[in-house]
Amino acid sequence: MASVRKLSSPTIHAPLIVFRFTRHLYTSSPTSLSKAGAIKFDSRRFVPTLRRFTHSSRQATASSNTRMGSLYAMGEPLYYPLARRDDSVVDDYHGVKTSDPYRWLEDPDSEETKEFVQSQVKLTETVLKECDSRQKIHDKVTKLFDHPRYDAPFRRGNKFFYFHNTGLQAQRVLYVQDNLDAEAEVLLDPNALSEDGTVALNTFSVSEDAKYLAYGLSSSGSDWVTIKVMQIENKKVQADILSWVKFSSICWTHDNKGFFYSRYPTPREGEDVDAGTETDANLYHEVYYHFLGTDQADDILCWKDPDHPKYLFGASVTDDGQYILLGITEGCDPVNKIYYCDMSNLAEGLQGYKKRNELLPFIKLVDNFDAMYENVANDGNVFTFLTNKNAPRYKLVRVNLKEPNVWNEIVPESETDVLESVKAVNGNQMILCYLSDVKYLLQIRDLEMGSLLHPLPIDIGTVYDISARREDSTIFIGFTSFLTPGIIYQCDLQNGVPDMKIFREITVPGFERSEFNVNQVFVSSKDGTKIPIFIVARKNTPLDGSSPCLLYGYGGFNISITPSFNVSRVVLMKHLGAVISIANIRGGGEYGEEWHKAGSLAKKQNCFDDFISAAEYLVSAGYTHPKKLCIEGGSNGGLLVGACINQRPDLFSCALAHVGVMDMLRFHKFTIGHSWTTDYGCSDKEEEFHWLIKYSPLHNVRRPWEHSDELTQYPSTMLLTADHDDRVVPLHSLKLLATMQHVLCTSLENSPQTNPIIGRIECKAGHGAGRPTKKMIDEAADRYSFMAKMLSATWMD
Repeated sequence: MASVRKLSSPTIHAPLIVFRFTRHLYTSSPTSLSKAGAIKFDSRRFVPTLRRFTHSSRQATASSNTRMGSLYAMGEPLYYPLARRDDSVVDDYHGVKTSDPYRWLEDPDSEETKEFVQSQVKLTETVLKECDSRQKIHDKVTKLFDHPRYDAPFRRGNKFFYFHNTGLQAQRVLYVQDNLDAEAEVLLDPNALSEDGTVALNTFSVSEDAKYLAYGLSSSGSDWVTIKVMQIENKKVQADILSWVKFSSICWTHDNKGFFYSRYPTPREGEDVDAGTETDANLYHEVYYHFLGTDQADDILCWKDPDHPKYLFGASVTDDGQYILLGITEGCDPVNKIYYCDMSNLAEGLQGYKKRNELLPFIKLVDNFDAMYENVANDGNVFTFLTNKNAPRYKLVRVNLKEPNVWNEIVPESETDVLESVKAVNGNQMILCYLSDVKYLLQIRDLEMGSLLHPLPIDIGTVYDISARREDSTIFIGFTSFLTPGIIYQCDLQNGVPDMKIFREITVPGFERSEFNVNQVFVSSKDGTKIPIFIVARKNTPLDGSSPCLLYGYGGFNISITPSFNVSRVVLMKHLGAVISIANIRGGGEYGEEWHKAGSLAKKQNCFDDFISAAEYLVSAGYTHPKKLCIEGGSNGGLLVGACINQRPDLFSCALAHVGVMDMLRFHKFTIGHSWTTDYGCSDKEEEFHWLIKYSPLHNVRRPWEHSDELTQYPSTMLLTADHDDRVVPLHSLKLLATMQHVLCTSLENSPQTNPIIGRIECKAGHGAGRPTKKMIDEAADRYSFMAKMLSATWMD
């Protein structure tokens, strides 16, 4: 996608919307609070009112409408609010009657929902006030996070651009410079756009001549984007404003007259809706072209497909500026259709379509969803694609548009490693990025023949960015690992042999990598499959089961969780003696599409079995004990945590579930949830309903003491969500929270459930993307001080 750069989310891996037809929709900046392998969004401590769930007319108090449901883990009584149960709400799923007594929590604007949220906020704050390491963690994470961070530079026209955060700025700032040695100037500072840092840069693109910056802003973490345009020379913001943009890139045509983008029709409520708080399904995506200096109402509708309302579309322009490529997806599987339009054949150019009421004349190159096709380069009508067609670990193929049925293999599928990404560079070369046992490898190959020219040396860790285009002979490579905050390498390809050196290295004052060890082990899952897990801890950590341990997992949507630096986890290791473990369970992309499919649809239980097996290994190997073990995950990983505490409550002492998909019978009805059916299935289909009902967190909360000879209870649990999460809407966490508190606590006079069940509900925040630094730090302090208290972890200065 020639001049398009999609911003990373400093937050969570979520059920993704793949509109760019790549497995790297977001790449994380090297020093996000929690990186790719971790929950990365944040939050601020609770405030008395929430923007979305605010100002209920019936003000809830700590004592009103509450009932003592359990004894607080620290010996003090904990009063849970009583939530109304509507037992009349019963759905019939293929003959199976299923109650949904908290259906009313699906309405975020009702007074009753607002009151429920307010009472939960107060409950949680009473718990957090007793977490004595809360301020200590906050101070240490703040201090460690206060260091300069940079992203790899990129070139457009005769200028270079890069992102930089001085340390504690809410959002990173975009800079521009005439050359790499010239003084840099601030081009766009999102921190100036809101007082609290909740307006974030979501996506952007610089025109080919580097005269204009088109940029998309999101507010309060919502997926909705408003696109604006700035003249780079004088930094003047133009009059152009494009609204109701979502799941979109921005891609300029090479005449610099305008750009392609994707949007949804304006909601029925029009401008009155608080974008990001609605739950309506996102349907009827469309592609438009915007001419600079014109009104959005005059934009050219380039493509739509009303017969397929769930389709998502993304337009890109080839590096030579001749072709528009249209990628089409329906769900989150790595498969897409690919159409093309030769702009040289448009007699009056795009301008001519202003006069016509017709779509652009796209030609169908691939018109089925049997594989993924991602454009790497083209020479005229000869295109090179990265694909998983009959290659679950991916390969490179080539096709001539004049012979669309003849596809030639250029680089075959590796027997063991996954071809993660490919970029054409230095005219006739390409850089290939492989994933080998969850570690990255880089190669320079010949673009025409595919032959290996040079391996590029790289340490064990993650390549999170390769910044270059085909015309560039100098490339920049962003690298991170568990013990490497970030390195940007500069690689010069002009003289045949790559000349690779450090361009910038990110250092964190107070962090000494020599204090820690990283190990990778392979653990047998329930069915014997070997599951890789990373273990990071201080050197000489005793293997006697005495250490607190944080186990993180994701396991879905073909997303690989690779080594990355994490400030908050460093604090846990250094000051709480914690062991950090990342489980690369099935459902992810660590070993290609077969690994992904082995943890999806009818095989989703494999994810939970893998994660449980990783936990059992950490206990048996002496790294920790069930009373010292906390599990964490976000989005699909929140589902993972929710399912695992239902299935093995005895194995964990604490659980942190962020923005999880918890209602597996109704997720497809809200915002973009319908696109996740490719990984989960859908309750509308009888066979798939029976998969889902078996593990849906909301529908499998049981009193473990009634099913065991031992007095087992649920681990101390914190469910985290946010008011503007329009990816996995808050109703998932709210309904599960109400259900757990009822079944385990408030429905019994003297419940054995003494571990707290609480929710942390953030305001002016979404699924994770764009959260300001302070919110990330505040949330880390809250959730990890809760963990420390529940695990009886001792603070060490």
